[in-house]
Amino acid sequence: QVQLAETGGGLVQAGGSLRLSCAASVNVFSFNHMGWYRQAPGKQRELVAQITDLGATNYADSVKGRFTISRDDAKNMGYLQMNSLKPEDTAVYYCNSDRVMTKWSTYVYDLWGQGTQVTVSS
Repeated sequence: QVQLAETGGGLVQAGGSLRLSCAASVNVFSFNHMGWYRQAPGKQRELVAQITDLGATNYADSVKGRFTISRDDAKNMGYLQMNSLKPEDTAVYYCNSDRVMTKWSTYVYDLWGQGTQVTVSS
């Protein structure tokens, strides 16, 4: 199995912080770019933040200055530090990689995790 799994979601008050983690399964050797997306009820999935294989980052305007994306290639982990959370940040958060290399030297494209719920109360 080649999978991504998000953890770290939960319920937090406005102004609080959460740190989401994205773990690649043991069969993943490396991943290329990683992105965090979110989908609120009744809305389309939107990009929150991206980090390239070289560490370049990009953020949605709505989270700039509050969220920080990072990665640990030695552990095949990705992270999203979310500070100063607002009720409008409430959504299911997904991690994604455009390409992962498996331990068998094959590639899997557009890999998604199952999502983790983030709820921010006012």
